[in-house]
Amino acid sequence: MKIVRPEKTILTDADGVLLDWNYAFALWMSERGFYETGPREVYDRHIAYEMAQPEMRKLIGHFNSSAAIGFLPPLRDAMYYVRKLAIEHGYVFRCITSLSKDKHAQQLRTKNLKMLFGKRTFEEFVYLDTGADKDEALAEYKDSGCFWLEDKLENARVGARAGLQSIVVAGDFNVTDEFPRFWKWKDIYNHIVNQNGEK
Repeated sequence: MKIVRPEKTILTDADGVLLDWNYAFALWMSERGFYETGPREVYDRHIAYEMAQPEMRKLIGHFNSSAAIGFLPPLRDAMYYVRKLAIEHGYVFRCITSLSKDKHAQQLRTKNLKMLFGKRTFEEFVYLDTGADKDEALAEYKDSGCFWLEDKLENARVGARAGLQSIVVAGDFNVTDEFPRFWKWKDIYNHIVNQNGEK
């Protein structure tokens, strides 16, 4: 198990949690003549684009390995409150993201996250392949009680089974009462500091 200060360590996904991947992907897709024509309240992009799953998987792989990945915007008010947690409260973030095995894409993501959220905010970056499960990565923190921020419900459940405090970052596709779920980072911030008895 990795050594952490669980009360001050926040494990976090990147896409849909820190970064607005859906916005950037939709823009990238539109430049290639693809538009969402299916239901929006779904996690799986092949449903939203009414496309065969293998074809969508290939497109997502191309996007996640492209230069575009280095320029994703922050999700909602994430930038302000992540920095606030790091600077004012001393939290450190460890990012666990299913991005790509491409080393250049990983470097671009690291640069993007540091530029938006601060050079010292992240203690570690763990890069998994596109769409990869996070069971093994989260098992490194088993029963640590760290906060775990995700937008994908199955990954939130994986974190809970590993003894983490899962928090779901709200999207149109992940309505749940299994875990604390927040749309704004302001509410995530308040939840974390309140759980730790801070002001």
